Amino acid sequence: VQLQASGGGLVQAGGSLRLSCAASGGTFSGYGVGWFRQAPGKEREFVAAIRWSGGNTYYGDSVKGRFTISKDNAKNTVTLQMNSLKPEDTAVYYCAAGRPIASTVRDVVSYYYWGQGTLVTVSS
Repeated sequence: VQLQASGGGLVQAGGSLRLSCAASGGTFSGYGVGWFRQAPGKEREFVAAIRWSGGNTYYGDSVKGRFTISKDNAKNTVTLQMNSLKPEDTAVYYCAAGRPIASTVRDVVSYYYWGQGTLVTVSS
């Protein structure tokens, strides 16, 4: 499965962006799909994840209430709607697919397909 992340860009603090993750060469069926981000000099951080079967969602503490992850079965895509963006949200955002269980959904090592990343810059 190959993943393509898109939708990054430059936005002012308080604004919104929508990221998309599309799968090719396969489908998301049976996978968990997550978004992670990595700022310069920092470790990759869990943002959000969704189970393709059942639709359970998970969020990192820093984005709860501001970001929403969703899926489109017909388009085989996962979307991350980011609202009330803050300068500290600035990072390269990666989508990933794997088969995590609930206790490992936030772990980078639970995912084995990764997209190329899309840059989100939030200006103050």
